Amino acid sequence: MPLQLDIRKKFSVSSERVKSVDIHPTEPWTLGALYSGKVLIWDYESGSVAKSFELSDLPVRCAKFIPRKQWIVAASDDMKLRVYNYNTQEKIKEFEAHSDYIRTVEIHPTLPYILSSSDDMSVKLWDWDKNFANSMTYEGHAHYVMMVKFNPKDTNTFATASLDRTIKVWGLNSNAHHYSLEGHERGVNCVDYYPSGDKPYLLSGADDKTVKVWDYQTKNIVQSLDGHTHNVCAVMFHPKLPIICSASEDGTIRIWQSATYRAETTLNYGMERAWALSATKEANKIGIGFDEGCIVIELGSDDPIASMDTSGKIVFASNSDIKTASVKGVANEGTPDGERLPLVPRDLGATEIFPQSLMHNCNGRFVAVCGDGEFIIYTSQALRNKAFGSALDFVWSGSGTGDYAIRETISRIKIFKNFKEHKTIKPATASAEGIFGGHMLGVKGSDDAILFYDWESGDFIRKIDVLPKDVYWSEAGNLVLISCEESCYVLSHDVAGTAEALAMGRQTAEDGVDGSFELVYEINDVVTSGRWIGDCFLYTNNKGKLNYSVAGQIQTLAHLDTTSNGSTMHSILGYLAKEDRVFLIDKSMSIITYKVMLSMLQYQTAVVRGDFDTANELLPNIPESEYLAVARFLENQGFKEEALSVTTDADHKFDLALELGKLDIGLELMQDVAPEDAETTDTQSKWKRLSDLALKQSKFEICEAASKSCSDFSGLLLLYSATGNMVGVAELAESASKAGVTNVAFTANLLLGKVEQCIDILTSTNRLPEAAFMARTYLPSRVQDVVKVWKADLSKVSESASEALADPVTNPAKFPDFDVSLQVEKMFLAQRALSAGGLPASSYPTAVKDLELDLIALVKGSLGGGGGGGGGGGGGEVKAEVTIQPNPEPVPVPVEPVPVEPEPEPEPEPEPEPEPEPEPEPVEPVPVEPVVEKANDDEVGDDDFGEEW
Repeated sequence: MPLQLDIRKKFSVSSERVKSVDIHPTEPWTLGALYSGKVLIWDYESGSVAKSFELSDLPVRCAKFIPRKQWIVAASDDMKLRVYNYNTQEKIKEFEAHSDYIRTVEIHPTLPYILSSSDDMSVKLWDWDKNFANSMTYEGHAHYVMMVKFNPKDTNTFATASLDRTIKVWGLNSNAHHYSLEGHERGVNCVDYYPSGDKPYLLSGADDKTVKVWDYQTKNIVQSLDGHTHNVCAVMFHPKLPIICSASEDGTIRIWQSATYRAETTLNYGMERAWALSATKEANKIGIGFDEGCIVIELGSDDPIASMDTSGKIVFASNSDIKTASVKGVANEGTPDGERLPLVPRDLGATEIFPQSLMHNCNGRFVAVCGDGEFIIYTSQALRNKAFGSALDFVWSGSGTGDYAIRETISRIKIFKNFKEHKTIKPATASAEGIFGGHMLGVKGSDDAILFYDWESGDFIRKIDVLPKDVYWSEAGNLVLISCEESCYVLSHDVAGTAEALAMGRQTAEDGVDGSFELVYEINDVVTSGRWIGDCFLYTNNKGKLNYSVAGQIQTLAHLDTTSNGSTMHSILGYLAKEDRVFLIDKSMSIITYKVMLSMLQYQTAVVRGDFDTANELLPNIPESEYLAVARFLENQGFKEEALSVTTDADHKFDLALELGKLDIGLELMQDVAPEDAETTDTQSKWKRLSDLALKQSKFEICEAASKSCSDFSGLLLLYSATGNMVGVAELAESASKAGVTNVAFTANLLLGKVEQCIDILTSTNRLPEAAFMARTYLPSRVQDVVKVWKADLSKVSESASEALADPVTNPAKFPDFDVSLQVEKMFLAQRALSAGGLPASSYPTAVKDLELDLIALVKGSLGGGGGGGGGGGGGEVKAEVTIQPNPEPVPVPVEPVPVEPEPEPEPEPEPEPEPEPEPEPVEPVPVEPVVEKANDDEVGDDDFGEEW
């Protein structure tokens, strides 16, 4: 049977002639040696050039990765070897290695050795631990040495291919060859060893257009492979797949089966002559170098061939070798999620076919290996043959121990019961493209549909019009997930109804059983592997996430490692309910595990269904350490009250309490904060959130406590001023002043009428102009002192501007009614003392009229005349007859209506100075307010009030 390998072009690039290719074992890189003198590293996942090295103007005939050193070594026609670090692109070493063109280099798999072969008919050994010293030279060929290759079974030996028509085998420690293999009619260009140790085979290709397989123990030719029409330039045993590849100057790549030597296929990509081949044991990929570029092809799938039964026993295939290991008990409570498990596999034996799939039956007693169009059923314990046959596809039943089905042809499906043929089905579709096992037998139709059949009777049950990629049945058979290319569909299956319909004969060949399936929900995700755990579907997607779906609600458990293009590297092997762990395997057969609690999944399923009685019964089964995860799930489902009662995390509980408006719980949580955390940014922001929400809900006590705890002076000012809390405002004025929050301290003192403190704040913050004007307006007795300080400060900037400032002592004419304003100040202070408790809000309708009174005019009017022209020395103290009542009523006016203020002696305009100041720009005197010269405005500086203003 043919291998049935699906060959896909993974990467293609046009370039100069590629004389050598090498694929990196772990990175998605292909190394190409170009005839132009360059070496390029291509990323075959992204299709871009990852690295570029300019070596010389002459051709580079060979380049190889040295992954364990993160190097590349390249040989060019200037007879030099060059070594570079492929990460930093730093040149490690450059030296002349041969006296003629270097044809190839080979890297020892474990030792620090490089072999190079040359047209000077020699092979040389280089030791990079000894600064690339030439440790040994091997001579004996009579023509160019075209290639050298280490034996993977015995790395102390290597083989060389030469145009003298021979293949010679050498030992590292002797410069004389062990023996020669002769049989080619023309020069030998290439050589390769069989990758496993079970066959002592060697492969060669020559200018006689043939590929020969040698037994290097008997020195005989095992097989000669013909088909090329020109020189064979490269040959290869694939290290992972059971194939032989050859590349020729006829432009083709030929693939043969390595076991039967049957020709599988011939590839021709139209890029002229093919020069080089490369592959790695880690992947199903082959790199090919052509005259016109490089191509990377993928043969089949590189997904791991493995299966796990319900007890945790894993069976997997490595080439044709079948191995087993158990994960039961390997992971414990201390095993971190995502940790690679230290498994020790045990050999079970070898299978006669190349495995392309491997699967346990429902109870794990048997395992089926499929490949090459055949299947073999073995016992899982000892790998004893139970049954075999030819089939395009093979699937197990979800219930019967020996029940399985095969797709014999595109029009015939056979069902076996207890390993014996039971039924033959001819699906109602033009072509059966595949089959799926499980609770029912699924047939993939060519009309983009899946048809379900009953295992026992073979009767048609239902047709679902979707194009399936895979089908996953729940253990009870009541749910099935159909995975498609872009999305998935979860359907419920009426198990009892279907059985009853079949028993009663209500099934029809055209429609099957009505109502047997119903769409439950759709998952808009690409499922790459999955497993049902109860009614919860656990799966990996194509983006490297481990998710699970509960009634359509998707939760992400973990982010897995991905390839360079972001696609997943893992697939789910199985789930052990007793250990609450899911096990995954990657492409390199490494097995990792994650904790997935069954009780948690059952609880979440009950919650999504709205069955809180069951959920409450299941909750005690979940460890308290998982309660936070439970609470977050409940929150995502909209059950915040339940989440608040479940969560054990203080931060989460606080957030939920605020969202639910339960501020008392939030306050209690904040009061329990440890003293060392009280001043942290996070704690302060929580207090502020609590304060804002409490203010919004008019819970003023909580708002006040929270604002004090986070020193929210602005919030306290708003709260106290809005509620008329003068005691609070007084405390706020003091605390804000101590904290340096001068804007709040100023406003609080102003609300209290404490203008002295306001002026002190302005002075202490160097807001001297504002302090002077405030004193002039509210506390004229302080004007002289403030202006004095202002002048001293201003003199540091501009002496002329400082001298231009007027004060009531030296310039009384510029301060009209100043003596009256002093009397008003006394009245104000007396009134403030009498009303220290403040005015009740109910007095506002009458008290507001006081704002319209002109106290200067009233005092002057009560005196029966003007109050004098200046302050400081004129007229002595004026005895005011106006009485300010210590109650909220307006100040009484002596005469009704209030007379217009008499002006018996109108205040004359200020006389110009007889001898003006000597400054070049005299200050214009302005009544009432002290004025600074316009020319010196910038020097005076009206700086900002400070950060707090």
